[in-house]
Amino acid sequence: MHRVYNFSPGPATLPVEVLEQVRDEMLDWRGSGMSIIEMSHRGKQFMEIAGAAEQDCRELLAIPDSYKVLFLQGGATLQFASVPLNITGPDAVVNYVNTGSWSKKAIKEAEHYCRVHVAADAASLDYNGIPPQREWNVDPSGAYLHYTPNETIGGVEFHFIPNSQGVPLVADMSSTIFSRPIDVSRFGVIYAGAQKNIGPSGLTLVIVREDLVGKARPGTPTVMNYQVMADTGSMSNTPNTFAWYMAGLVFKWIKTQGGLGVMGERNQAKAEKLYRAIDRSSFYHNPVEASSRSCMNVPFTLADPDLDPVFLEQAATNGLLNLKGHRSVGGMRASLYNAMPEAGVDALVTFMHEFEQVHR
Repeated sequence: MHRVYNFSPGPATLPVEVLEQVRDEMLDWRGSGMSIIEMSHRGKQFMEIAGAAEQDCRELLAIPDSYKVLFLQGGATLQFASVPLNITGPDAVVNYVNTGSWSKKAIKEAEHYCRVHVAADAASLDYNGIPPQREWNVDPSGAYLHYTPNETIGGVEFHFIPNSQGVPLVADMSSTIFSRPIDVSRFGVIYAGAQKNIGPSGLTLVIVREDLVGKARPGTPTVMNYQVMADTGSMSNTPNTFAWYMAGLVFKWIKTQGGLGVMGERNQAKAEKLYRAIDRSSFYHNPVEASSRSCMNVPFTLADPDLDPVFLEQAATNGLLNLKGHRSVGGMRASLYNAMPEAGVDALVTFMHEFEQVHR
């Protein structure tokens, strides 16, 4: 079997053990005589799969009983609209922290439904850091405070949970959930696209506090209504059963690895190793403030941008794929999600050193 080191920001690399189990169960799921993708989502077998996935999710994140866990479709992008539609009225003021590309997209969508108050903006930092919280201006009358704990494109990550000053805290955790322990009880709503640390694309995890459920505006589409989806076990319509099944396998894999504490230690070690290699070199550069550097997404540039295509081509030859930075920022980006082994980071660091020796 030939496997490369896939540094894609998403869909991202998945644990080999999970992929092997999916392969082995694809044609005949545990003696059922059919594939998981052929099962009725309302049948006893899939209901057990869904229930186990939710239970493992709750255990890993220590989710209080007062929260609903939803397995939805539409990606995190659909939640940019779902959040205001579910927990605000049409004249509501909502607080947003703008730290980069995904924050901007969430703000733009929310403006269709609410009056957006930008409580903090990292523009003065060129979106390479997080404004000090003492400088934030949160409107206490706002319906919520929204932030993006990890900006996948810019490689900026919060290493603290903001003080929401009494309003519900909402977080787009697509690129950080399950990478380390979090205190769910600090949040009103957490949402995350699956294609980073949960499973394949096509699934969205939503964790919502019960007191925020049942407040959807009239006219909210049924499949976006948290109350409807909670009441139907996320099955108001046919869910993405395959992605849900795979998410359950990933949750079990995380548990066998030792849980989120172990994941956090591993991810920190991987990131530190790569940042150390960048910082020790005058050939590579990471623009993000040290205190806001992401453990999940590490952007870096080369001293000579004309070498970018050469770097990418030779990296691919060495089995290091999907290192091209986002088109809006250029350069390189290495995503170090849970399933990226430390050996992959070692291989990248070795290649970077060898490339520098030839081209500096």
